[in-house]
Amino acid sequence: MDKWMAGRSRNRYINLIQLNYLADGMKKIDKYILSKYLKTFFFCLIMFTAIVVVVDLSEKTDNFVNPQLTVRKIICDYYLAFIPHIDAMLFPLFVFLSVIFFTSKMAARSEIIAILSSGISFRRFLIPYIAGGLLLAILLWVGNLYFIPQANRQWANFEKTYINNKAIPTEQNSSYRQNIYFRLDSNTYAGIKGYDTVSKSGNGILIQKFSNNKLVYDLRAINFQWDTAKRNWKLFSVLERNIHPSNESLVFSQNKSVVYNFKPIDLKQDDYLKDQLTSSELNNFIKMEKLRGSEMLSTYEVEKYNRDAMPFSVLILTVIGAVLASKKVRGGSGFHLALGVFISVMYILVSRLTTVFATKGNFTPWLAAWLPNMIFGVLAIYFYKKAPK
Repeated sequence: MDKWMAGRSRNRYINLIQLNYLADGMKKIDKYILSKYLKTFFFCLIMFTAIVVVVDLSEKTDNFVNPQLTVRKIICDYYLAFIPHIDAMLFPLFVFLSVIFFTSKMAARSEIIAILSSGISFRRFLIPYIAGGLLLAILLWVGNLYFIPQANRQWANFEKTYINNKAIPTEQNSSYRQNIYFRLDSNTYAGIKGYDTVSKSGNGILIQKFSNNKLVYDLRAINFQWDTAKRNWKLFSVLERNIHPSNESLVFSQNKSVVYNFKPIDLKQDDYLKDQLTSSELNNFIKMEKLRGSEMLSTYEVEKYNRDAMPFSVLILTVIGAVLASKKVRGGSGFHLALGVFISVMYILVSRLTTVFATKGNFTPWLAAWLPNMIFGVLAIYFYKKAPK
């Protein structure tokens, strides 16, 4: 009996030593995989960014030959804002290809076979991938909230000032807008005959307020301008008409300062305005567009939901890349990279299609943003179930 107890205690001690050894070994493997993940990702990011900058510089050399532009201004005001714009747009693609590349290299050297043969489960093997994907997803999410919209705004302003300033005025790029109509609230409507987005001034503004489907207030001004210091609108040659049940009154003013719930940015016709608003600004802008019954509401809502959905796609593509590339195949990393490019193209295609259906049709904006993640999330689960463990 004593010998049996002694043997059992010895086996427990040996098993404990083996577990501790396995845990220490897995910590080293975690650090190894995570460092490989992050190093490969940032290497791909830097290399691709350098290529894009060189190509863009070659295309805009003539625009940069300007006495007003210095090398420092081009770098600080343009490229330091242009680079986050490009990198954020292709961030999930960089993540996916990076995971495919370094994992396929590990599989080709039989490192993954050795890890799984030591008693590590495939689920435990994926933990450093998920940790790295979560870290990059948070980085992208924080950037989408504030930093990337600020960079987009700076980049867009530079292009309008120094690059596209010689473009022939058209309906899309002219700074002067005509016949603008929108709703200020549920009972008040505004109409503007003409407005210049550069000088922030216009002519012919109309404000009408209704109550019980009857006109109760009517304001007309010949000219108006945005007061930058006071952050309100200054109207010139103003005629106000207050309509009562039994009579009405007229008040004429040479000038009048008023505060309306629209600002110069709201009158600016810019297809890329949604990319230049921080998340808090975008939420407020969407509330105002809902109140006004804007036709562009779906576009702004898709952008809002995309800012949360895209970081989540980083985790999904990380799992798909790790599962696919962990299997050793005859084609090696070349086969895995080709498969990775194909899946990336399919993800971008599905994302573009759902966005178009939401902005041009009646597709629900939040579903348009999250549907690609739902589809490829199911695909990630399927690949995980089928992966050799």
